[in-house]
Amino acid sequence: MENLFQLGMDLDAGTTRTEDIKASAIVLDDERKDHFVRRDGKVFAGTHLIIEISGGKGLDDEERIRRAFLDAIEACGATLLHIHLHKFTPQGVSGVAVLSESHISVHTWPEKEYGAFDVFMCGDADPWKAVPVLRSAFDAEDVKVTEILRGEGIVG
Repeated sequence: MENLFQLGMDLDAGTTRTEDIKASAIVLDDERKDHFVRRDGKVFAGTHLIIEISGGKGLDDEERIRRAFLDAIEACGATLLHIHLHKFTPQGVSGVAVLSESHISVHTWPEKEYGAFDVFMCGDADPWKAVPVLRSAFDAEDVKVTEILRGEGIVG
């Protein structure tokens, strides 16, 4: 437990109440660079896409996944901070691209031709532009996308 505390993840510590978070976040100043997204009359922290690829090829290829991340980041207009990928034995890859705007992550089951991607971005980056990039990178037969507006209602 001591190591968790050192990392800022003390599981025994109390958490901030939702009311406290909302009260501190209600201040909205157009001059402030809060990176919240404003779309269709809504204000939210960012767009989180859950992207499921079925019938995909190359989902066991670490370099192909790295290239797909880089191409998606460029297409979305995001800023890369770091990529970390891990190849499992006998198959599968997990990884994350940490972005200034948040992240892209993946876990693959190549034996099932399935890849589970998360693309979460705030600010001006457009995570929807990652969808065709990922479809093409893995020659996917099917792509299912679920959109979540993260932090909706935090800033009024």
